[in-house]
Amino acid sequence: VELARRLARAEVAERPPLAHPAAVAGYLSLRYAVRDQEVMGALFLDSRHRLLADRELFRGTLSRAAVEPRALLREGLLLGAGGLILFHTHPSGDPSPSAEDLAFTRRMAEAGEAVGVRLIDHLVVGSVGRWTSLRERGAW
Repeated sequence: VELARRLARAEVAERPPLAHPAAVAGYLSLRYAVRDQEVMGALFLDSRHRLLADRELFRGTLSRAAVEPRALLREGLLLGAGGLILFHTHPSGDPSPSAEDLAFTRRMAEAGEAVGVRLIDHLVVGSVGRWTSLRERGAW
């Protein structure tokens, strides 16, 4: 058990930080760039922005996914995450955020601050190579 603990700690220490939206978009594009329905999830990070876990938490229809901050924050708390990066796909290929995307991001940022799991960014992934960082757009 002790050996497994040490190996797990060493593995996290070697991971590069996901500190820039372009790096996060590159990571996400490999799995989520081509989807026929909306998918939302989160990358849970430690205090140095190293990836702890990648979770796809919601699947929606062609144009909508019903999401609540509670499930995202619960997962972050269980993982001991210091922050999270939200992501969701736009099957249309256009990564422009909707008014609902912006409202949910603000709500998620407030809820995360309340429980100590800071929202670092929210990326909208469109077609291959197309994405939008809501932090860069000043969404909250």
